[in-house]
Amino acid sequence: MKNILVIGSTGQIGSELTHKLREIYGGSHVVAGYIPGAEPKGALAEGGPSAVADVTDGEQLAAVVAEHGVDTIYNLAALLSVVAEQKPRLAWKIGIDGLWNVLEVARERQCAVFTPSSIGSFGPNTPHELTPQDTIQRPRTIYGVSKVTTELLSDYYYQKYGVDTRSVRFPGLISYVTPPGGGTTDYAVDIFYAAVRGERFVCPIAEGTRMDMMYMPDGLRAAISLMEADPTRLRHRNGFNVTAMSFAPENIYAQIKRRVPTFEMEYRVDPLKQAIAESWPDSLDDSCAREEWGWRPEYGIAAMTRDMLEKLTARLAS
Repeated sequence: MKNILVIGSTGQIGSELTHKLREIYGGSHVVAGYIPGAEPKGALAEGGPSAVADVTDGEQLAAVVAEHGVDTIYNLAALLSVVAEQKPRLAWKIGIDGLWNVLEVARERQCAVFTPSSIGSFGPNTPHELTPQDTIQRPRTIYGVSKVTTELLSDYYYQKYGVDTRSVRFPGLISYVTPPGGGTTDYAVDIFYAAVRGERFVCPIAEGTRMDMMYMPDGLRAAISLMEADPTRLRHRNGFNVTAMSFAPENIYAQIKRRVPTFEMEYRVDPLKQAIAESWPDSLDDSCAREEWGWRPEYGIAAMTRDMLEKLTARLAS
């Protein structure tokens, strides 16, 4: 990777990924792509070049790639699961029509492309425990349908045109940097905000509902490590199961309460979020990622909880 474009650089993953890539490759080599109204600010704006990069405008993308000599694209443009259910047509337009534009630019300009998939690409008929890398994927949400399509379309461009496409199936990502934005797993971020602010947490997910999760530093490392991996070792490209921990609401509550004894939580289940959560895996088998490109998470639930509370406390106090 010499010159990188991050599409969606001000979003949930993109804001942190852009900073991390600039640390590794140098600020001048990483372009922060954004849409009007979501311009980079502060350190993100000052740390390197930025450009309007709307996935729904293929000509605009091609111009940005040409101007900056981009050879690697991290395509993070997508609506999160709950928002996507409320705006299915827009979810498809951004996630799939937009991906088509990205892949066409990559084909013409010989770029590598990372477009994340998700545990949402699985459905209620998928094995829920240690979900295999290769298994049935019949999701019942537009978010899941678009993620399966993302995987298939990316594989198609690799097989037919030789475009170097790669992706991981992200579990829920937990971060102290970017506030939650409409995902089913966002309760696992909201709960930390409530604890640090001294508020009682109202959990929208039912007790006993396990889902795979990952601390954002591991998520960033997974994306970058995969893009740096030796392509000759990759038998699966789009996308790899990756995971770090699996827990239910009561598990993360117990971890936080050990460090914040006054913290309290109650359940008020959101039917839409609960239905989506129940259709997703309880835990993933990420052995293919471990074997093919050496994936290993660094954070479990205890280490993540400790770091989240420390970092979020400092952040909200500043």
